[in-house]
Amino acid sequence: IFILPLMITAQEESVELFSVPLSNPSNPGKLIVEQIAGSIDVIAYEGNEVTVKASFGNRKEHYKDKNEKDGLKRIQNSSMKISAEEKNNTVRINNEQWSRATNLEIKVPSDFSLKLSTVNKGNISVKGVKGELEISNVNGEITVEDVSGSASADTVNGDIKVDFLSVTSGASMAFSSMNGDVEVSFPSSVKADLKLKSEMGDIFTDFEMTVAKQKPVVDKNTSGGSYKVKIEQWVNGSINGGGPEMLFKTFNGDIIIRSK
Repeated sequence: IFILPLMITAQEESVELFSVPLSNPSNPGKLIVEQIAGSIDVIAYEGNEVTVKASFGNRKEHYKDKNEKDGLKRIQNSSMKISAEEKNNTVRINNEQWSRATNLEIKVPSDFSLKLSTVNKGNISVKGVKGELEISNVNGEITVEDVSGSASADTVNGDIKVDFLSVTSGASMAFSSMNGDVEVSFPSSVKADLKLKSEMGDIFTDFEMTVAKQKPVVDKNTSGGSYKVKIEQWVNGSINGGGPEMLFKTFNGDIIIRSK
């Protein structure tokens, strides 16, 4: 077990915090980061440790805080308390900075699975890893590039964009946003059964997709004697003969599924 608590004073630029060695560097690993505010950027590299940098500031704001005190200068309160724990190639980053947005820049070996989440004042980006990805945001975007494996990604206010180099055979996936576009690119050979729904947007694809005919769904309540028939708004289809289920959902946005 590797545990490293750290409190430093940081400026606005990124500060290198620490590197976390792995118990078994030649084996796949996993990174877990769950924080309240700030961006998370993860990129694969050729090293065999997990390295962490951090900075303060709301990257989603495009203007200065107007709440200044007349005649006074703001002094940046930039203490930082972050810890890391490693056990059996699983690295967990704990950010105890609740009051301000902390932006984490993390490098991992390429053969790494990820579980990432943030809530406010930040986006999540991932590049180059191979593994299982579980990514959640609330008020921000999710961008995933050049990955292999499988993914589930959800946000409330923001776009989702995922670009796969290859996918795990037989793996189910899900991508959902409330207010934002959902765009995913797959290798042209991918096999999948698709379940798609956009309340206020459109669905686009360049795959040859076989779309199933919508059928009424009967909801019969035998105890109350009621009988209700409804049409679900889901679009069901398959590509390349079908395969594991892949769910795409947004309320206010488009769904785009690309082949590459």
